[in-house]
Amino acid sequence: MDLVTLVAFTVAYAIAVASPGPGVAAVVARALGGGFWGAVPMVMGILAGDLVYLVFAVFGLAAIAAWFGPVFVFVRWAGAAYLLYLAWKFWTATPGGEQVAAKAEESWTRTFLAGLALTLGNPKAIVFYLALLPTVVPLDRPMTALGFFELLLIVVVVLTAIGLGYAGLAAAAREFFRSPRALRRLNRSAGVMMAGAAAFVVAR
Repeated sequence: MDLVTLVAFTVAYAIAVASPGPGVAAVVARALGGGFWGAVPMVMGILAGDLVYLVFAVFGLAAIAAWFGPVFVFVRWAGAAYLLYLAWKFWTATPGGEQVAAKAEESWTRTFLAGLALTLGNPKAIVFYLALLPTVVPLDRPMTALGFFELLLIVVVVLTAIGLGYAGLAAAAREFFRSPRALRRLNRSAGVMMAGAAAFVVAR
């Protein structure tokens, strides 16, 4: 794939990933409530969802994605329900070692699946991959294996870098607050952001 196309895709994708939305809110909320490593599975789940849509778009499966619309509706509601559960856990968490973050190893899979469901039910991801991507990348001709790998690599690098960047900044901000009162405020802020992400997913 030519350099101009790859640069155009990278810029468009980076803007889409970095712009505020339910994914960013969920990652930041998870990092505020559970630290950097608590947000990593959320980022990985969001990445997995993006890769699903990339495959759909690149291989002309937009029609299949539309046919499975009811499935994506279910996934969206399931993801929103789990985000609300996390919001409640953050809101009611007692500052200290017993926070949700302390059980990150137990909730890794669920947090990953929440990120996956969040992306699969995120209208911004759907619009980018199934509508805007063809305007940046010429999908009207066969995609070579190298071309697909290049797009795949860009998605993995860009989303991981931006997602972990948000998580790192949020986790670093958390370290400035040591008192139980400040941690309680952070947890409740994380809960509000997580609930907002859930509401956004359901509303759209």
